[in-house]
Amino acid sequence: MILSKLFMGLGIGLTKTSRNKSKFILPWRWGNILANPQFRATSSRLLLSYLLAMMVVMGLSSMTVYHFFAHSLYQQLDSQLLILADAAAHNLSAIQVDRMAVHHKMPRILDHDGDLDIPWQDLRLYRQSVEWFDPQKQLLGKAGQQFPETPFVTSFHSWQKNGLRTLTIPVYSAGKNRQLFGYVRVSASTVEVEKELNRLLMGLGFGDVLGMILIGGTGWWLTSKALQPIEQSFQQLQQFTADASHELRSPLTAIKTTVEVIQSHPERIHPLDIKKITVIESATRQMTHLVEDLLLLARSDSASVSLPKTAIPMPIDDILFDLIDTLQPQAESQEITLEADLIDEVWVKGDANQLQRLFGNLLENALQYTPNGGFIKVKIFKWDDFVIIEVTDTGIGIPSENLSLVFNRFWRAEKARSRRQGGSGLGLAIVQAITYAHSGEISVTSQIGVGSCFRVKLPVFE
Repeated sequence: MILSKLFMGLGIGLTKTSRNKSKFILPWRWGNILANPQFRATSSRLLLSYLLAMMVVMGLSSMTVYHFFAHSLYQQLDSQLLILADAAAHNLSAIQVDRMAVHHKMPRILDHDGDLDIPWQDLRLYRQSVEWFDPQKQLLGKAGQQFPETPFVTSFHSWQKNGLRTLTIPVYSAGKNRQLFGYVRVSASTVEVEKELNRLLMGLGFGDVLGMILIGGTGWWLTSKALQPIEQSFQQLQQFTADASHELRSPLTAIKTTVEVIQSHPERIHPLDIKKITVIESATRQMTHLVEDLLLLARSDSASVSLPKTAIPMPIDDILFDLIDTLQPQAESQEITLEADLIDEVWVKGDANQLQRLFGNLLENALQYTPNGGFIKVKIFKWDDFVIIEVTDTGIGIPSENLSLVFNRFWRAEKARSRRQGGSGLGLAIVQAITYAHSGEISVTSQIGVGSCFRVKLPVFE
């Protein structure tokens, strides 16, 4: 009946159940965008991934535009050099006759041979130069101010060095028996081209920055809006888990009390019912433990990670000594060596019950998955302003690909683990939640057939 009411309450928003029955109420903040810290962190990761992807796309697009534009400009410059070289070839014969011809004003003479009949002084533009060579590659004359400082190259390809783009063409005589008449080398400065490319680069950079700002703003808004319905559903699920856990405590307590009363008067129990009552008592104990675990996790999910209000300075070694003394009989019954290597007077600020549950879960987990004759060791050591507690066992181990999943709720690495008696699958999830609540960190290393090591790092109180 109670669960039916809870499910009905979930369907209408859990308002009645939340107001009247549950002591643990999650605040509804429908107007806020991503009020839950977990979803804000998720939104930030999604936004960062989106921005990185867009940066790559925009960077590749800008590089493509830049290289295409640069290729176009240099092609245009090469075309100008080729035209200049063709025109300069027309004057090679005059310079071969008189090397001083380049220093005299020459008239334009049209010979109608299809070439550009342009006098040498009208050939070049600003920042251009022309050089004429004989067939033996000896310089005959030159005009201009900037000339390439590299050896003469006859390859019919433009090349660039020290801010000059250079092209060399051979010149042949007219007629059927074409003979090499000489060479013409033309050069042009790339300063203007580079200025244009720099302006383009600045424009692309400014556009990319502006684009990333706009994309970041719209991406943040879209990501928040996309995650908001998921957050609301998650809050509903949290509310239901908390309400269900709280409401189930009363009937479970009643069942547990009834069973204890019956067991306190064994003479009234029929021998055939003893086993049934034992099963009921065991199931009630497991359900109570599961409900407490769910309630603890729901509370840890609903608030940001922080120390509990009951936190006080306490020696962590005392908590571990008490736990080891409590679990020593169980270890001996399984023929497991439970050893401690603790240092005294290491104080941490925290809640004693929660810390006891944290390390109790780790030790019970080690006992459960360590075969008979195995070994478990608890060790404490200090590192800077932290105390590190290691729980090492020689158990069955966890595959390396599953190590990132060990703290997930209801997750077990192997089918063999699902047969654990009395386990809810929430022990390590609770360990992680309590560790984070105490501003600590937890990690695990493991190897199949060798064992596992859980390491908890907590800040030292001084």
